Amino acid sequence: MEELQLNEHNKQEYPPMHTCEHIVNRTMVNLFGCGRAVSAHIEKKKSKLDFALPQAPTEEDIARIESTVNAVIAQHLPVTTEYITQEEAKGRFDLKRLPDGASDTVRVVRVGDYDECLCIGLHVTNTSEIGTFRIISSDYKEGIFRIRFKLS
Repeated sequence: MEELQLNEHNKQEYPPMHTCEHIVNRTMVNLFGCGRAVSAHIEKKKSKLDFALPQAPTEEDIARIESTVNAVIAQHLPVTTEYITQEEAKGRFDLKRLPDGASDTVRVVRVGDYDECLCIGLHVTNTSEIGTFRIISSDYKEGIFRIRFKLS
């Protein structure tokens, strides 16, 4: 069998928080029809994600984001990976975020049937390992909705 050649990963994520980021991204896409986060800062203690939205979400919207993410986590979904070529990824994923000189082989990370995206980071093996998602604050400025969140 041919050995896969992947890009080196340059940082160490906290797997529960990083996997939760995938769920938050899919939830935002599903609820608001926006793209995935335009900016992310994922840390063990707290994290933040920025989404391009035409208007500020309401308090009810923010509560729905939190409850939806926690409902997905509570399903105890398996988190799996698959390796495909960039050619196979075309049309399925946004390849614009791949770094220059990215390897031909890319890794798809799936959270059950809820989300799939290209990612080289560290993840849990099941959403039961994530804990409870809590939005600690949010703001909206110039078309960007920022949420800050923790896991407990």
